[in-house]
Amino acid sequence: MAPRANWKGFLKVAELSCAVGLYTAASTSDRIAFNTLNRATGNRVRREFLDSETGAPVDREDQVKGYEVGAGDYVALDPEEVAAAVPESDRTLAVSAFIPCGEIDDTYFDRPYYLAPADRDAREAYALIREGMRATKVAALARTVLFRRVRNMLIRPHGAGLIATTLNFDYEVLPAAEAFADIPDIKITGEMLDLAEHIIATKSGTFDPATFDDRYEATLAEVVKAKAEGRRIPKRKAAEPGKVVDLMTALRKSAGGGRKTGKTGGKAAPAQRKAR
Repeated sequence: MAPRANWKGFLKVAELSCAVGLYTAASTSDRIAFNTLNRATGNRVRREFLDSETGAPVDREDQVKGYEVGAGDYVALDPEEVAAAVPESDRTLAVSAFIPCGEIDDTYFDRPYYLAPADRDAREAYALIREGMRATKVAALARTVLFRRVRNMLIRPHGAGLIATTLNFDYEVLPAAEAFADIPDIKITGEMLDLAEHIIATKSGTFDPATFDDRYEATLAEVVKAKAEGRRIPKRKAAEPGKVVDLMTALRKSAGGGRKTGKTGGKAAPAQRKAR
């Protein structure tokens, strides 16, 4: 059975357009999910909204959105007023520009979707856009209304189709400088750098997502199975604290033990700070 499209509309490049659909490319729906139960009865519990001052339940029809403008001071908005902010949609994924594939920082990537032709009549135009992008090694920047919000998207060739990734807005991406502000400017040279390069070379490989295992999910599934079968759940072993090891010793051990290097004649070159 073909998957259901999250969105259907038209991919438009200048005067060229084709009917397309967006399909979920990554999902967490297969993860183990829990319900909240009453321990005494085993029955599911339901969530209730209570007035923070009176403690009385508030029915759904009496609930409105509120924006806090001051301590305990809110501007209340009715559903119709919130809906007025939702932009009109013309169901068009309009391409505004083509850019080099590697130009956008990955931190702006939000959620990926498969972008596929919506019907047989769209296949030729779709293939033309895809192959044109592949031949020129570019990605497309486009914009549409998706799930009640205007979203920017990056579209790239992907096998026989296209991947459309929603992009975070600039205000949503936190400046890297804040996270890296306390990192000292250290110059790594000599044997230390040589050993690091050797270790990286010996660990070179390829990306294969099939080799990734979700240990938490697998362990949780085993816990649920053991509980359902009435078996004892094994206790997790506490992780042993790591030993403090000298950096150069750790590098030599990782590289195979005290190998000599041509650049330094086996002498360790200490890490040095760059002159400011």
